[in-house]
Amino acid sequence: MKFGIRSEDKSQWERRVPLVPADLKDLRDAGIPAVVQASPRRAFADEEFASAGVPVQEDLSDCDVIIGIKEIPPAKLDAGKVYLFFPHVIKGQPANMPMLRRLMALKATLIDYERIVDEKNRRLIFFGRHAGLAGMINTLWTLGKRLEVEGVPSPFSRLKQARSYADLSGAREDLQRIAAAIQKDGVPEAVHPLVVGLTGTGNVSRGAQEILSLLPLETVSPEALGAVAHDRTRSRRMVYQVVFGESDLVQSLTEGAAFDLDDYYRRGKDGYRGVFGRYVDHLTVLVNCIYWDYRYPRLLTIDQCRRLWGAGRQPRLKVIGDISCDVNGSIECTVKATEPGNPVYVYDPAAGRATDGFEGHGPVMMAVDILPAEIPRDASVDFSRVLKRFLPELDRADFSERFEALSLPAELKRAVIVYRGELTPDYAYLRPFLESTAD
Repeated sequence: MKFGIRSEDKSQWERRVPLVPADLKDLRDAGIPAVVQASPRRAFADEEFASAGVPVQEDLSDCDVIIGIKEIPPAKLDAGKVYLFFPHVIKGQPANMPMLRRLMALKATLIDYERIVDEKNRRLIFFGRHAGLAGMINTLWTLGKRLEVEGVPSPFSRLKQARSYADLSGAREDLQRIAAAIQKDGVPEAVHPLVVGLTGTGNVSRGAQEILSLLPLETVSPEALGAVAHDRTRSRRMVYQVVFGESDLVQSLTEGAAFDLDDYYRRGKDGYRGVFGRYVDHLTVLVNCIYWDYRYPRLLTIDQCRRLWGAGRQPRLKVIGDISCDVNGSIECTVKATEPGNPVYVYDPAAGRATDGFEGHGPVMMAVDILPAEIPRDASVDFSRVLKRFLPELDRADFSERFEALSLPAELKRAVIVYRGELTPDYAYLRPFLESTAD
């Protein structure tokens, strides 16, 4: 089969590639040919692919497998092709149902990176760590900007938005300078103790923690948070981190019942209620890194925001970095997603209004939904390194077989959402979503 790497066209900020030149060269040397669609904005220039011996062309119609990153406009889909990208359909997202219907009408096959998982449902290929890396950089940058608006000098004012660095090394150098400034002069008195809370313990959270660990850091437990957050005798030469797992975020509706993770995943808000509100007023910064859908309780509701910021009150919480970026989701005041060119807004709970920028009464929201695209070279290299391992098996597969007979590794076969125009059994649940959004 012949593989084609498409040019991304969903956003002007999308500069990632699913496969980098060096890995495409390795695949070519292994007998797996690929071409790259020309692009003026990729983090890896056309010339870099050409220098690696990868043909660059405008048209991918001669390719059997089309590999991308973000959703593909329905009009740009071709009949009978095998597609690999992030389609964002498994929650029945209405905006992407036309694309899914078009894939089915064209008798195409769709493989979703998000569903390439092992036997324990753990994702094997992802940008999550890089979302966490870029998200934490942007959140600390947002904190510096908010403090500037409030007239509070801080060492975070030297930090730039993630997209402003050529790669992560530049951001790390600035963070090391910020760390030295904190160790010398401390954090501003106005935000001491400076407490950063992170929700979740997965790849996104680990990436965010990786950035935060470049600062002088003390980790505290959720149970100790209240005492730490209001103890002004603690050292100003530290930033305080607290990581919240699922057991910290919810409580069983059955009085006295212990938290059970499998039970929580199975029953969601039918069996559990959210209790994260008891922590929010102890935080300076909240970084949200959890997976969420409608089955689970929210972390922070609009009503809670109204109480926190009501009657002119200014809680400790200044910035929310919503890396998960579920609009009206776990952080309900994430009322819109943003792009790197206009990444933040202030949500006014009383007015129910979002105002772009850093000024206003309410939390400053950093809600960029394509954070890994802000560090595109680093993100692409890691993603490509994993993806290329799956392509030889994909190359050997016979897509003329019935789905039941299709010979693919289990990890890949689990990710086939549409096969030759039909929903596969694991994704038959999407049929009502397709019908409800049909014209």
